[in-house]
Amino acid sequence: MKDSILDGQPISKILIDGEATINIMPYTVYRKLGNGDQDLTKTDMMLKDFEGNVSLVKEAICVELTIGSKTLPTTFFVISGKGAYNLLLGRDWIHANCCIPSTMHQCLVQWVGDKTEIVPGDSSYVIASVESDTYERTSCI
Repeated sequence: MKDSILDGQPISKILIDGEATINIMPYTVYRKLGNGDQDLTKTDMMLKDFEGNVSLVKEAICVELTIGSKTLPTTFFVISGKGAYNLLLGRDWIHANCCIPSTMHQCLVQWVGDKTEIVPGDSSYVIASVESDTYERTSCI
């Protein structure tokens, strides 16, 4: 997604997944932001991945996330795993942001006051998976 900013730093490769229940940030992305472990909040949350494996979430952090012209404080659960995306935004973020992600149009429609804003996806990073239905239910912006 163009013009996305996380705690004052530009960020790309954001996946918006309406079936994810939480927001996830890999630890490598967290470290690239220049934050130390003292900025994290301990958590006992357990996550189940796509294969059904359960793992402990490292910690959580609340940061300012700007997409388009809208900025919201967003809590991310920091995981030690790697992903194809820098951030994963789930249902809570979608509802809090009052937006509609569109996989078909590769954009995000969000309300800003009484008007709508269309935030285009990054066309250089399009993912299609023939073997799964992931592409059908996600937006990469």
